Amino acid sequence: MPKYLFEATYMGQGIKGLMQEGGTARRDALTEALKSVGGTLESFYYAFGYYDVLGVFEVPDDASAAALSLLINSSGNVNVRLKPLLTVEDLDEAAKKTPSYRAPGQ
Repeated sequence: MPKYLFEATYMGQGIKGLMQEGGTARRDALTEALKSVGGTLESFYYAFGYYDVLGVFEVPDDASAAALSLLINSSGNVNVRLKPLLTVEDLDEAAKKTPSYRAPGQ
């Protein structure tokens, strides 16, 4: 299954909800959301800085990842960004491909 790095920032009511519920409850809520689309949570960490939460999850496909992102972001309480993760084998395959490209101005 594809893996995604997620970076999330709590906004307004989301911060208040986190303070009321605690971090474990928010991790559990994400675990349940992932289960609803056939996914699993690999890691979940709180951090200092712009992103409050970082982690990795697996879901069956890009559409499932997009559906979760849309739903979570539509709450207005959390701003989440996803990044698809590539294995070293994926990168090996990419390096074998020879796409054509013309840079701007060339």
